[in-house]
Amino acid sequence: MSDLSFGTDVLSELDRLQWQMASLFGSFPSSIRSGRFGAFPPVNIGATDDPIEIVAFAPGLKPNQFEVSIDKGLLTISGEREAVQAEDDPEVRLYAQERFTGTFRRVVELPQSADPDKVQARYANGCLSVSVGKREASKPRAITVQ
Repeated sequence: MSDLSFGTDVLSELDRLQWQMASLFGSFPSSIRSGRFGAFPPVNIGATDDPIEIVAFAPGLKPNQFEVSIDKGLLTISGEREAVQAEDDPEVRLYAQERFTGTFRRVVELPQSADPDKVQARYANGCLSVSVGKREASKPRAITVQ
């Protein structure tokens, strides 16, 4: 018999361990898969034959509140969302807040085919859309058989 004993719910212990590891290393996401649940802004990432499309959902911001950069294959979206105070009644005390406020930073690892010289960013209707073109050598092309 082994001295090693598990409780009745091994999976909950594994979930707890995974949560602890995520909280320990959660401040350094290198891709969308390693980001924390509830990270701001939430992003969608997709690709076509030409551009890689990243859409960050960040309503209530202005275009000049974002900083977008690419360095060594990592796309970084950062900025700050200011708190909205209840101006009508100074007596109101906040006891629950679901809207994120403060500084934010999301890092997305781009594939090798991404061309850092072909980047466009636009902000409309609460969505920051970033298009990253692909290198010509990585685009699919038809080969003629002779």
